[in-house]
Amino acid sequence: MSTVFQVQNLKKSFGGLAVTQDVSISMAPGDRVALIGPNGAGKTTFVNLVTGHLQPDSGKVTLGGEDVTALGPTRRVRRGLVRSFQVTRLFSDMTPQEHIALAVLQRTGRSGRLLGNFHAMPDVMTETNELLHTLGIDHIATRKVSEIAYGQQRLLEIALALALEPKVLLLDEPAAGVPQSDTPRIEAALAGLPADLAVLMIEHDMDLVFRFAKRVVVLAAGAIIFDGSPEDVTKDARVREAYLGNYANASSAA
Repeated sequence: MSTVFQVQNLKKSFGGLAVTQDVSISMAPGDRVALIGPNGAGKTTFVNLVTGHLQPDSGKVTLGGEDVTALGPTRRVRRGLVRSFQVTRLFSDMTPQEHIALAVLQRTGRSGRLLGNFHAMPDVMTETNELLHTLGIDHIATRKVSEIAYGQQRLLEIALALALEPKVLLLDEPAAGVPQSDTPRIEAALAGLPADLAVLMIEHDMDLVFRFAKRVVVLAAGAIIFDGSPEDVTKDARVREAYLGNYANASSAA
């Protein structure tokens, strides 16, 4: 299968501290990969490097065969590399419908049009309403973000990312801060993502990781110490020592 996203020998140091050490990952369309590791492992730095918020000291990032290492975040988004954030970055006074419509307008080069005009654009309204329905938040489409539950805000962020038509979607802890009662909604949204979309998810909830991922990558001290199946990751001695610990032991005993 063709590679849609590839990171080759990525390195980054701050002063004398190496935070990303020769990291290489490749993904094909439809991949479901979880990136896990202890706090301080370098996961956030890695995501900032591949999305263009930081420049690596060396190494390369390619998207669809194109070298995007020198491109900034906006240009990478336009080429299909889209990220969600661990903490919501929504506008509290805007509605979900307005958020998604604005994302569609930006993607289609019409962001200069007044936001209020999107109601008169059938194509924008159709796509916006379809995304709201797909993520199960169409019933709150016209409420302000400040008035909706946090779990619904996380669903809106996924809808926003999809509005940008990504080829590769990076999800930074999509269930972080979401009440346990709302977690099934997040999982349903993840299960409903387009089949050809490559998804890399950073997550600490190991139960969610094992339900979502077809492949697990473990980062520790800035280096990859495991890249393989969920079935094998709990058996790996280095992963047990660096991260899983009691979870792996409990899973084995269960």
